[in-house]
Amino acid sequence: MGSVSLKIGDGTARFKRASLCSSALNVIMLFSVLTTNLFALYAFTSSPQNQTVHHAHKNISLISEQVSLILREIDSSQRKLAQMEKELLGYENIDISRPNIANELKLFLQHHSLPLGKDSRTGITEMVASVGHSCEKSIDVLSQYMSYKLGGACPDDWSLAQKLILRGCEPLPRRRCLAKSVSKVGLFPFPLSLWKPFSDKIVSWSGLGCKSFDCLNSKKIGKDCVGCFDLVNGTERQRFIKARGKNDFLVDDVLALGSGGIRIGLDIGGGSGSFAARMAERGVTVITSTLNVDAPFNEFIAARGLFPLFLSLDQRFPFYDNVFDLVHAMNGLGDGGRAEKMEFLMFDIDRILRAGGLFWLDNFYCADEERKRILTRLIERFGYKKLKWVVGEKVDAAGTGKSQVYLSAVLQKPIRV
Repeated sequence: MGSVSLKIGDGTARFKRASLCSSALNVIMLFSVLTTNLFALYAFTSSPQNQTVHHAHKNISLISEQVSLILREIDSSQRKLAQMEKELLGYENIDISRPNIANELKLFLQHHSLPLGKDSRTGITEMVASVGHSCEKSIDVLSQYMSYKLGGACPDDWSLAQKLILRGCEPLPRRRCLAKSVSKVGLFPFPLSLWKPFSDKIVSWSGLGCKSFDCLNSKKIGKDCVGCFDLVNGTERQRFIKARGKNDFLVDDVLALGSGGIRIGLDIGGGSGSFAARMAERGVTVITSTLNVDAPFNEFIAARGLFPLFLSLDQRFPFYDNVFDLVHAMNGLGDGGRAEKMEFLMFDIDRILRAGGLFWLDNFYCADEERKRILTRLIERFGYKKLKWVVGEKVDAAGTGKSQVYLSAVLQKPIRV
């Protein structure tokens, strides 16, 4: 399928490092307070009781200087600790003064003042570029991506852009060059386009190992994409309308659970777009989020007359709260690797799903009992109503003959007040 495994850092380690920094700061502040009190005690007890007013003023001045010195040290320590924490977490600003930075990247990252001054509605005074913080870790690749002829043809480097995204450099900066275009010969009108095979010429094969759909159909591209580009003779034609096991729910059965209120949906890591195609046949508009890992998923989905979204699962969904009637997810839900990353993703799914909407977890691969337990506990935290819940085994699609455990569920989001 089009989902990918993103391994960007270690979330748990990050929080531990942050805790170490906080602990160090607390120790320094405690030491400073004790030192201040000792200085004060020394100043007031070391002189005779009949000391002059001049000496008293002198001691007070000495104490003030010592206190000011300690406060400056505390402030300096806080700045150093904050810098250490930035470096540990990777939230360092991009230094555009480096000699190897492309001029277009420098221009894009510069702050641009608004021509009429402060905006009365938003209060902002300048436009700031939006670039992923992890781009700092791939600054050489990013600079290569931003090296092009202004106004000319963009380099044929979509794979370079995807490489940056997989490293967490998202969103990418805009570019001022003309993207390469491919002649879309042989496209069919909608809805005929949903299940008609396409010519190899409608997509760009640069950066890919396969150069034809026949080649793609002979390989296992992902756990959910085995022959998924074969719309005529493969199993893709029967998906979602004919069950191959108890974990396979049918689209008509799931739509019936929505009581006629399913109009728009999101398919997370939707492979070649067959789920969106089946929904389109039933008058439901579905956006399919996917990357082009080892296959031209986005172009293929668009050729079918459907809506692809080139987005990684580490990026916050670019949708407003409570807008989708249905969210469909398969194994891409667990591709983050760490439990924390799955939590962030689940909370974002909950954010965009409206109250009463359906979350369809479709054949989620449970590698072990721990993985299933983590997901089950996470789902229970949201208080969703379990309309369907099936845990079953089926043979690995890759042909190994091994049985694997899968979880399928249809959950309804509750109304929260």
